Amino acid sequence: MPENKLKNSSVVNTVAESPITDVFTDRHPSESEAAWAENTLAPTLAKSPEKPIGASTGANLDDHGNARFSTISDVPIRRLYTQADLPEDFNYDSYLGYPGQAPFTRGIHATGYRGKLYTMRQFSGFASPEETNQRYKYLLEHGGSGLSVAFDLPTLMGYDSDHPASEGEVGKCGVAIDSLEDMEILFGGIDLEKTTVSMTINSPASVLWAMYLVVAEKQGADWKKISGTIQNDILKEYIAQKEYIYPPAPSMRLVIDTFEFGSLYTPKFNTISISGYHIREAGSTALQELAFTIYDGVEYVEWARRRGLDVDEFGPRLSFFFNAHNDFFEEIAKYRAARKIWYRLMTDRFNAKNQRTWLLRFHTQTAGVSLPAQQPMNNIARVAIQALAAVLGGTQSLHTDSYDEALALPTEEAARIALRTQQIIAYESGVAQTVDPLGGSYFVERSTLDMEKGAFDYFSKLDAMGGMVKAIERGYPQKEIAEASYQFQRAAEAKEKVIVGVNEFVIEEESPHILYIDESVAVSQTAKLKTLRTRRSNQEVQRCLEALKRAAAQEPTAGTGGKISPANTMPYIVDAVRAYATVGEICEALRQVFGTYTEVSIT
Repeated sequence: MPENKLKNSSVVNTVAESPITDVFTDRHPSESEAAWAENTLAPTLAKSPEKPIGASTGANLDDHGNARFSTISDVPIRRLYTQADLPEDFNYDSYLGYPGQAPFTRGIHATGYRGKLYTMRQFSGFASPEETNQRYKYLLEHGGSGLSVAFDLPTLMGYDSDHPASEGEVGKCGVAIDSLEDMEILFGGIDLEKTTVSMTINSPASVLWAMYLVVAEKQGADWKKISGTIQNDILKEYIAQKEYIYPPAPSMRLVIDTFEFGSLYTPKFNTISISGYHIREAGSTALQELAFTIYDGVEYVEWARRRGLDVDEFGPRLSFFFNAHNDFFEEIAKYRAARKIWYRLMTDRFNAKNQRTWLLRFHTQTAGVSLPAQQPMNNIARVAIQALAAVLGGTQSLHTDSYDEALALPTEEAARIALRTQQIIAYESGVAQTVDPLGGSYFVERSTLDMEKGAFDYFSKLDAMGGMVKAIERGYPQKEIAEASYQFQRAAEAKEKVIVGVNEFVIEEESPHILYIDESVAVSQTAKLKTLRTRRSNQEVQRCLEALKRAAAQEPTAGTGGKISPANTMPYIVDAVRAYATVGEICEALRQVFGTYTEVSIT
């Protein structure tokens, strides 16, 4: 394999800076480009100066009064990109490579989508398990090729529907799941051995995953054949989404428990989806999303290795989840850089030998935060552009947001339009017929290199802090994202960044039809819980919860001889689930051992 000029020999112990220099300081234009600038460009600019958005108010001008263009993340963009914007030693083999070969810039599959299309996985869940089950069947009937479960806030926070903290939130932002009984209803009539399912759940991830596995078991499915993903990314909760329960260390222990359990019993199931999506939704730049997400992956691998797990055993089941925002080329560069960076980290820092460990596989969701409530039908166009970027960037699966994202959970019509958007891209646009069609573009390649350099710069800072958990505890990534979010909002208010229908091209409009979830869901879920607690063996439930607490109180170690660690919490959680212990009861048992977490304030 040709040596890649970006390879860092020092990356084994720390992630050093990438030696790529800044695009605006290392250009050496050719004689023909210089002649073009003098003979063609200069007269054009004299006659018709460039006019960026906001220039009439003095915005988007540099200190010399010249036009300033930038990405949505405020990264400056040159007028024209040529060979001069690439390193002098830029060559195909070392910087790009072929699809399916290291460094995977052009994709992890040699044939791209010609062998298999990306999975069309619509994120869906609302109200009761019964209603969501009907939505899932509707999506599958209309051509969806995978399911993605949205849970309501009480479930995400580890509370049952009848808990006082759940009041007013049951079934509102996702489906309410309290017990194995609910999970059985949720997937009733859906073959889990043939349908891939992703579940967006984090602090209680091991509990909901255990419920899923037991439902599959009851269907007669082989655990070794079922495939899907649990998000299970607790680090991004502390960084961005804030749906955490326990302190960082025990939370990380639960994640590593799932790694070990999955490696032994569910080899086709991804036990984590390391998520940049929520980091971006919190207001980060594209680079921050890339850097913090990849480094979260580094942190998980470090913790797993300290447990004694082999990276080549659990590494192939690590997956990623990225945002697809509005800046088309910036997003494509982000995805391409991500694959290349992960390969370098797995080989140089972690000495992974299994090629499947080298591969960065990722799901993409279009940017909910970019879809305003004003003129919501415009969001159909936004989602199409974002989804196209994800496909051109080589995503393995895709969720397209519904146009009414900012208003409520999607109606059936909105969900169908979102799915049809994916299908039109796949079957009508032609972009899936060749691998990495934008590869070789001077602009895309330079942007990819700049993403890589910026990520390594962030890695160096995070390594110096002692890793991501330490950085979170001191508030570093949170502060970086807060500043980026503030700068974008300032730019939008100054109209340096135009948001169509929000700060420009505004109209008076009627309120659209939305899906409304009333309190009847809370009433029905509470009634189901009351019946469940009278029908099950409460003595068996208590026995299982006490066993779980004893395991959680032990110091975790790696299993030996192909057997799981005696302190791994997953088998005890599975036993509790089989006894019909509820999400709230299992999470409360762990709260009693681990405690809860309060975030450090950012100054």
